[in-house]
Amino acid sequence: MSGGAPAGRGWLVNALVTVVLWGVWGAFSGLSPQRGFPETLVYVVWALTMVPPALVVLKQAGWRLDRSRRAIGYGLAVGLLGAGGQMLLFYAVARGPAYLIFPIISLSPVVTIALSFLLMGERTGRLGAFGILLALLALPTFDFAPGAGGAGASGAWLLPAVAVMLCWGVQAYFMKAANHVTSAESIFVYMTLSGLALAPVAWAMTDWGTGGGRPINWGLDGPGLAAAIQLLNAIGALTLVFAFRYGKAIIVAPLANAGAPLATALISLAVLHVVPGPLKTLGIVLALTASLLLAIEPDAADPDAEGEPAPAAI
Repeated sequence: MSGGAPAGRGWLVNALVTVVLWGVWGAFSGLSPQRGFPETLVYVVWALTMVPPALVVLKQAGWRLDRSRRAIGYGLAVGLLGAGGQMLLFYAVARGPAYLIFPIISLSPVVTIALSFLLMGERTGRLGAFGILLALLALPTFDFAPGAGGAGASGAWLLPAVAVMLCWGVQAYFMKAANHVTSAESIFVYMTLSGLALAPVAWAMTDWGTGGGRPINWGLDGPGLAAAIQLLNAIGALTLVFAFRYGKAIIVAPLANAGAPLATALISLAVLHVVPGPLKTLGIVLALTASLLLAIEPDAADPDAEGEPAPAAI
């Protein structure tokens, strides 16, 4: 990490870095599976890419890892909810249409906002409230594609999709709650360990093509490309932890979740020449407006974090 930012805006620096990194990651994350490297193995690669940033921040913390029960419990809860949600997502997309699954999952900030409002007493001003509303309205538009395929022969995908939404919504709440009891560095290390712990599950879920399926691409544009792309995801997860440390979850969650697909859409438009339809264009406008409102919201900083050194993003 580089030099410090004022504690009051440290959340915004890290949140915006997350938005940019996840935006680039989202634009190119489909390349590896398209080139014959299964998504389950992409997960394994992602878990491994979490290790370098975890070592970097742990070194910056003087190799001090909080090993208290609360730190371990919160850290593992954050990690397992995130990684477990990803495992459930593999199950859901194998049984249902992505154009219905992802809009459901995109509503995870609703869970975070509700929990933060009810259990942590977080509040925001009128600008923040309006920004949150616009962000929640924008999120489903990025993945909704009516008529893009059948809805599936059964509803086997619905419960897993809802479970993913709940997992990731609760994960963001715990990420904020954990920052009240332990360091951001320790949280990220335990997230990394949780992701690695579930890597064998993803490995076991992989279709190895032994039944005549598509052979796995072990070339540089398979795992190598996946590693380069997933490293952006890993570093973005790290800066998100710091964003939650210094900002209110009720603000950070919708900003990151609306800003990242906004960045993906803009990158896809500029680099990949993918022209969005009317609904996605509306989503871009809503997300951009929401991001601006949330960024200038004066009550977004967490007063409990005032006075702490707020490191800038990596």
